[in-house]
Amino acid sequence: MQLILLSGGAGKRLWPISNQARPKQFVKILQNQDGQTESMAQRVWRQLHAKGLTSSTLIACCESQTDNLTSQLCPDIKFVCEPEQRDTFPAIALACSYLHTQEDLNEDEVVIVAPIDTYVEENFFDNYRELARLLTEEHGEVGLIGIAPTSPSSSFGYMVPSSEAADPDFLRIERFVEKPQPEVAEKIIKEGALWNSGVFAFKLGFILNWLNSHNFPTQYEDLRYCYSSLPKTSFDYEVLENSSQIIAVKYEGNWLDLGTWKTLTAILPQTIGKGRTSPDSVNTHIINELDIPILTLGTSDIVVAAGPDGILVADKDSSPRLKDFTGAYQNRPRYEERRWGWYYVLDHSKSLDGYEVLTKKLHLHHDKCLSYQVHGMRTEVWTVTSGNGLFACDDKIYPVKSGDVLHIPGGTKHGLKAITDLELIEVQSGINLIEEDITRIYLSWEEVVKHCTQ
Repeated sequence: MQLILLSGGAGKRLWPISNQARPKQFVKILQNQDGQTESMAQRVWRQLHAKGLTSSTLIACCESQTDNLTSQLCPDIKFVCEPEQRDTFPAIALACSYLHTQEDLNEDEVVIVAPIDTYVEENFFDNYRELARLLTEEHGEVGLIGIAPTSPSSSFGYMVPSSEAADPDFLRIERFVEKPQPEVAEKIIKEGALWNSGVFAFKLGFILNWLNSHNFPTQYEDLRYCYSSLPKTSFDYEVLENSSQIIAVKYEGNWLDLGTWKTLTAILPQTIGKGRTSPDSVNTHIINELDIPILTLGTSDIVVAAGPDGILVADKDSSPRLKDFTGAYQNRPRYEERRWGWYYVLDHSKSLDGYEVLTKKLHLHHDKCLSYQVHGMRTEVWTVTSGNGLFACDDKIYPVKSGDVLHIPGGTKHGLKAITDLELIEVQSGINLIEEDITRIYLSWEEVVKHCTQ
């Protein structure tokens, strides 16, 4: 059995805490059993590790998420990066071609596809092996996990089982109803309909056969080259609606879709960060990543979320509409996590002649490093505010400490390694300050040391 975790998202549903560089699955807002904060992705990875499934897990993601994945989950994690975001079906097809070509996976191997931000109890993942067993025994060609509905919600898709006599181990699915109105949902729930959990299971050859029949290559590099030609659609629409051999197992435990502030706050403490709600503030939550306090007085059923990218005050029932209003605020993220630590944008100004000044606060974790790199269009000044490290500049290495100021003109090769946790203020100045103005020479510090001592 092989597991593919889908890690997508544009960071709109939990704005302003999430953004394109930090989608909701990477926001460290949950608490583990030890009271420590963790992200949705970290929670799922911890649960999969407990079930012995991480060694056979591949993550399908976009290039911008790789730093988050390696820093939050595992440095040696395997992932397949989409050339562009094109919905779940193309991502699954590309990941399957990778397993076929690069991992030499047998076509009869069962593949389980699941979202990386599933919020369930640990026993949910026992269903993965059960689906693998059922498909291996050829009871169907696609397997799903159905959730017992707790209400006639319009937020989820439903699977309706066949009225024929069911096998005690699984259900045969007759049809799907996508996000029906409450009255329709109530009716089909009486017919035994289940929520669709977003987990899909099939044999690898099932997707390879689809690619062959639609004249797409099954070799990974070839499919990656023509990735933009794959249909931009979900697995549900492309596969489930065209398959007549779908089975499902039923999960009775807790299952939550944490895709809106309303559902997320249901499992959060009333206040996170600096803030306070008055005694007469009913069902009000504060999530504050800023270093200023937030106070609510006499409020009901609202969420106040404050982060580097903005501040949201929303009625909880209205929060699912958030992504319809955030398009105007999709600016450059002011906070990002990287493989070496994180950075926070403190200020950004641009004069009429196009000259820009961007000020960031950077935090490098102990023993991590910035790549050895060079910029063509900007000058940088680094002021070390805490910690100790090693500064590589034009093929020489110098020790640095709190209080040191480092001037880096454009065209200068430079890199930094943190000996202890290290923080610095970085001031960029120049015309057209963009992330793409970077040429990475070496990624590892070992390569930098070897180069500078030759």
